[in-house]
Amino acid sequence: MLKPSPGFRVSARPLVIARWLYAVAALIVLMVAVGGITRLTESGLSITQWKPLTGIIPPLNDAQWQAEFANYQRIPEYQQINQGMTLSGFKAIFFWEYVHRLLGRVIGMAFALPLLWFAVRRAIPKGFGPRLLALLALGGLQGAIGWWMVASGLSVRTDVSHVRLAVHLSTALVILGGIVWTALDLRDLAHDPLARPARLTPVAVIALLCLGLQIVLGAFTAGLNAGYAFSSWPLMGDSFFPGDAPMIAPAWKNVVDNPVVVQFVHRWFAFAAAIAVVWLAMSARRAGAMTAWGAVILLVGLQIVLGIATLLTGVEISIAVAHQVNAAMLLIAVVTAAHRVGRQTA
Repeated sequence: MLKPSPGFRVSARPLVIARWLYAVAALIVLMVAVGGITRLTESGLSITQWKPLTGIIPPLNDAQWQAEFANYQRIPEYQQINQGMTLSGFKAIFFWEYVHRLLGRVIGMAFALPLLWFAVRRAIPKGFGPRLLALLALGGLQGAIGWWMVASGLSVRTDVSHVRLAVHLSTALVILGGIVWTALDLRDLAHDPLARPARLTPVAVIALLCLGLQIVLGAFTAGLNAGYAFSSWPLMGDSFFPGDAPMIAPAWKNVVDNPVVVQFVHRWFAFAAAIAVVWLAMSARRAGAMTAWGAVILLVGLQIVLGIATLLTGVEISIAVAHQVNAAMLLIAVVTAAHRVGRQTA
């Protein structure tokens, strides 16, 4: 009879920990949805202070609401764009930013407290403790990145830096991918005590890099409001690329800072990313992962449809949020396919 490897603890609970990680991943997908709504409703600058502990308590009376509103009235977004906003209007945008920050705190506790419990109970299989601690640290860093992003819009700009927005979203999705990958490793370990962590194969690296770049371009598109530049597809107005579009020097900055170019690249690099993830999905199918293959094919097709619909509807909020949430779901499917391709057994 095969015996568990020396690294496998009898007290370890890999399947329980995997299920907990899946629950945290679901919360992160919800966070992506709320973050998308926060961005699309221009709510992100409504809370002008970062109070990691006391900030969990919202304004409770009229005086506190007036104080929060007064803080908002001092920043450029109010003075240049929302001059004359009522307190009722302020409360509407405050709501989404508050929910976004509150959910971040909930996710932090949903990860840290069970992790501590599993550690005390010696339920974490050997080798997974450092990985889980790294994910916890990355989650803490994400909170700081969120404030770093918000701070970019409080003094000179009337919105947050699209580059910092891209860093914020990318970090969230790196955490999501890391949690799902770890959960899959733990699930394999629960089914086979001799299972080893999956490895990243070249096809998986290419697919994840292409998808990651497309997501960054999507964040640039959202941060620059580039989705509003042209609401037609496949042409941008009357041409494949508008010849009269103003350009920025040096040329490379157009891919980062020029809304027209960013929308153009985001439109068409989507198909390169789609080819890469479908290639990975086919590899997963050959490895016997039919569910992962089907999920990737379905979600990549849906993502393209939602992207086109977002443009054609003039960035209608429900469709745009669905586009962003589907990107997170596609990432989960791609990570699952990559894990299946790289699965190792002793």
